[in-house]
Amino acid sequence: MNKLASGCIRHIVIKIGLKTKEVMCILVSNEEKLPKEQELVEKIKQEFKNNKQLEQYELKTIVKNINSKNTNVILGNKNIVLFGNGYIYDKLGDYTFKISPMSFYQTNPIQTEILYNKAIEFANLTGNETVLDLYCGIGTIGIFASSKAKIVYGIEIVEDAVKDAKENAKLNNIQNIEFLCGDVEKTLEEVMAKSGKPDVIFVDPPRRGLDNTTISNILRTEPVKIVYISCNPATMVRDLNLFEQKYEIRKIQPVDMFPYTAHVECITVLQLK
Repeated sequence: MNKLASGCIRHIVIKIGLKTKEVMCILVSNEEKLPKEQELVEKIKQEFKNNKQLEQYELKTIVKNINSKNTNVILGNKNIVLFGNGYIYDKLGDYTFKISPMSFYQTNPIQTEILYNKAIEFANLTGNETVLDLYCGIGTIGIFASSKAKIVYGIEIVEDAVKDAKENAKLNNIQNIEFLCGDVEKTLEEVMAKSGKPDVIFVDPPRRGLDNTTISNILRTEPVKIVYISCNPATMVRDLNLFEQKYEIRKIQPVDMFPYTAHVECITVLQLK
């Protein structure tokens, strides 16, 4: 075996609730069983407890994630809780969010509040709109938008994230939001059959951007406004070119989510012609 591919631990992922000070430690392993697993857990807990620099934080959970595939994907699909309850909480704005190992959560929560508030502001919601939140993750954008919309539908392919999104809606006592698990490309049509024509669509896709089928479906439904949030300006520009037949770009606002790097997050507002 290649020495670079040997050993048990592939990655250690730390998730931190910036406002709650709760910490999750994820041990990404090549194998189902780690040698001296319980000793390792106790050692992590002890080292965390004895570190004066971490005394304001609380180690809430340690999770083992199994990833035996030879790819550059960090996390596998199976999680085993070794300590705690397997999740942490954090607050964004006025809302509390549950975060599981597989759930996507922005790495810069301070700027995330600015990003989401600016996206909601640009949508110019009046309280009468049907809103779709595509690639909704744990429901952050949809929950932020819910107080200003008539109803919100969120779509996400990661099952654990959808479970968290549903719990986050209950946690924040939000009644006008519904989350569906599935590929945006396929589930979008199901949502549209249920909700009718949406007024506003938020999209926050992964770095690869939107697939052509999703773009075609959005163009066919003709929402009055599209708010496109992107962490990759190159794929965003590619996708915007495909919307130009029906939409005009009203605003583009970069947000510095990644200080000291060349990367920015961008919010683009598209208005139906």
